[in-house]
Amino acid sequence: MDDNSGARFEAHQSQCRRRPRVGHIQFLNCLPIYWGLVNSGAILDMELIKHSPDVLSNMLVAGDLDIGPISVVEYLRNADDLVVLPDVAVGSDGPVTSCNLVSTLPFEELDGARVALGSTSRTTVQLAQLILREKYGVRPDYFPCAPDLEQMLREGDAGVIIGDPALRAWLYDASRMGVRLLDLGEAWKDWTGLPMVFAVWAVRKEYLAKCPDIVHEVHAAFLRSRDISLENVDKVAAQVERWERFPAKTLEEYFTTLDFSLGARQLEGMREFAGRIAAQIGISVVPEIALLRPLD
Repeated sequence: MDDNSGARFEAHQSQCRRRPRVGHIQFLNCLPIYWGLVNSGAILDMELIKHSPDVLSNMLVAGDLDIGPISVVEYLRNADDLVVLPDVAVGSDGPVTSCNLVSTLPFEELDGARVALGSTSRTTVQLAQLILREKYGVRPDYFPCAPDLEQMLREGDAGVIIGDPALRAWLYDASRMGVRLLDLGEAWKDWTGLPMVFAVWAVRKEYLAKCPDIVHEVHAAFLRSRDISLENVDKVAAQVERWERFPAKTLEEYFTTLDFSLGARQLEGMREFAGRIAAQIGISVVPEIALLRPLD
């Protein structure tokens, strides 16, 4: 072994001796992926890095995370560097509740109107533009905005919002403000008949090559965590109710409405979305979805 190969070997071994850097989205819609990690003890085997979905997508692409959630749009743009973990995602097979277009005008009257795009979203804002253009036949004037519904509607006629602010909009704000709300997961399902996948979990290819055992352990921990959480969804909801202003029953319905799987139908929906969105997000060829394979 020459000096260079020896140094590379030591670097690989050192990388696999440290805990993997794993992204954690700070939205309630991802809580069932992580809640069970505490129950199983697997949380001690990871360095969890918490942030908003847009920041975590950027970190994974930049190599500042080893494994983490990534928006479908950012995965499509960076598929050459990533491998998707199977059977774990955030999506919906119908209503999603927390990925919404909120508007002061009928949706078909938004042509030329100002529409705010929430800064924490990568996939939902693209889905909203696709649906408004192709289903409603309108081309609004889009502008970026903080994920604050009142600010969005002060500065524009409509806004695209995700996560906990979108859940509050669905549950409280839209009716209080007298505005229209379009659930974009439901709109996609009504339009295509397919599930919508908003985010997947992926690993950087170089980390997978160096530390395949750790990657498979993290993947298995996510699947166990999700199953534990959904088996105890009433407990999860009751715990969240103590520190969020959402009723436990509503949270229980929310967690069981979301689709945390990534099987054949979800992959079909993801490919359909990729084909429809490719030109809009600046990719000329729709990449194959590379899934993590079982260890030999």
